Amino acid sequence: MDNQGRGPGPRPEDGTGGPLGPAGDPVPRPLPYEGVWRFTAPAVDASVPQARHAVRDLLHRQGVPAPDDLVQALLLIVSELVTNAVRHAALLSPTLAVEVAVGAEWVRVSVEDNHPYRPTALENPHSATGGRGLLLVRETTREAGGVCDVEHTASGGKVIWAALPLKPTGAP
Repeated sequence: MDNQGRGPGPRPEDGTGGPLGPAGDPVPRPLPYEGVWRFTAPAVDASVPQARHAVRDLLHRQGVPAPDDLVQALLLIVSELVTNAVRHAALLSPTLAVEVAVGAEWVRVSVEDNHPYRPTALENPHSATGGRGLLLVRETTREAGGVCDVEHTASGGKVIWAALPLKPTGAP
């Protein structure tokens, strides 16, 4: 049985010491800033700035090559999504989860709660003092060249996510 380099034995390597794939091609190594980080927080108002600061500090600590405008867009998205979870899901979901996933060319932030309601972006009048958070998330994501969505979780809750490219749209 071919375990394709998995298991207790040594792994095949290319001339630079990196692993080889099944066809003998070098397997690209993850960049130092790539990874997935997840933390939970109580569904209370104080979690909004705490989540924003945690994401900002994570991006900085990992050395994610994100321009300042992209970081600001991500922080706005995190603030809006955590605020929505605190305001609308706390009764059924006293804890929320924030996840940051960074790839070579993108960064994805998501907020998960256990409330089953799937929200929609509302077009509230400008005179209203709230109710436009998801619209703001959608537009911020679109302007950055990214995508966002709401998905149900296996536990019956939901996760709202936005993925933004690290490189400007159309960059080589």
